[in-house]
Amino acid sequence: MGLAPVVTFNHFTSPHWFAAAGGWLNPEAPRLFARYCDAVTARFGDRIAVAVTMNEPNLARLLSWMELPSFVRELERQTLEAATAAAGVTRYRVANVMLPEEMDALADGMEAGHRAARAAIKARRPDLPVGLSLAVADDVVDGDDPSVRDRKRSEVYERWLHLARDDDFVGVQNYERLHYDGSGAVAIPADAPRNQMGSAVDPESLGGAVRYVHAETGVPVLVTEHGMATADDTLRAGFLEPSLAGLYAAVDDGVPVLGYLHWTLLDNFEWIFGYGHRLGLFEVDRDTFARTPKISAGVYADLVAAYRKRALNG
Repeated sequence: MGLAPVVTFNHFTSPHWFAAAGGWLNPEAPRLFARYCDAVTARFGDRIAVAVTMNEPNLARLLSWMELPSFVRELERQTLEAATAAAGVTRYRVANVMLPEEMDALADGMEAGHRAARAAIKARRPDLPVGLSLAVADDVVDGDDPSVRDRKRSEVYERWLHLARDDDFVGVQNYERLHYDGSGAVAIPADAPRNQMGSAVDPESLGGAVRYVHAETGVPVLVTEHGMATADDTLRAGFLEPSLAGLYAAVDDGVPVLGYLHWTLLDNFEWIFGYGHRLGLFEVDRDTFARTPKISAGVYADLVAAYRKRALNG
C-alpha cells in the first residue's frame, strides 16, 4: 500500500489508574510510560516507520496565551476536583486539563517521560526515528518590538525545543499565524477570513513555524498536523496549495522536512467542539458512516501527485 505508519504513543488520554495516581505529577510516571512504550514497541515496533512519544505537551501553555473565557479555567478546576472525589484519590490529573499552578511540574514529568520513552523505544529499535510533536503557532512581530513575541516563545516552546535537540526529528503541528507588537496580541482585521477557531486564514503560517522550529533545534522537522477547521471547504481547498508552497520554499532554503501529514482525513470528534468543527478532507455521515470526499480531497491528491513527481525528477 506504500503506507508509512506514524505512531503517537500518547495523545493526551491516560488510563484511569494512571490519572488516579496523579498523572504526570507522579514521580513514577516516566518509568510507567517507558514500560508502556517498551511493551508497544516489542509487540509491533517492527511495523512502525516513525515514533512520536507524546502529542503537544506544550498545548496547555499555548492555550494560556489564547483569549479563553474565564469560566473555562474554573470549569477545568471543577472537573479535576470532581474526578478526584469520584476516584477517591488525592489528585486525579490528566495531560490536557491543567491547573495553571501545576503546569511547570506537569511539564517536568512529561519531559522526563519523553526521555524515558525515547530510551525504551530505542532499546528495542535503535534505527526507529523518535521525536515528539509540538503545537506551534507562527508568531510574528508587527513593528520593531519583539519582546512580547519572545516572551511567549520562551514560555511556550523553549523547554521543548531544547529537549528536541536530542531527538531524531521534531513534530510541528501548526494551524495559525499570530501577530504581536510591543503591547501584546494584534487584533485580526475585521474583514480577514477566519477558521472555526477564530484565527485568520494565513497559509504562510506553516512555512514560518517550520523554519522557526528547525532554527531552534537543528533537527529535521516532520509536519505531524496541519489543516483548518472550517465548514466552508472552499477555504480549505484554497489554503492547501499556498501552504505547501511555503513548506517547499523552506525545503529549498535548506530546512530538512521529513514529510507532511494533513489533519485530518475524516471529519472527527474534535474534543470540546464535538462534531461541529470540520477538519476533514472527507465528510462523514454520522448515521450511516458514509464517507464523501470534499473538493479539498481532490485538490490535496493532485498536490501530492505533483510534489511526488517533482521529487522523483529531482
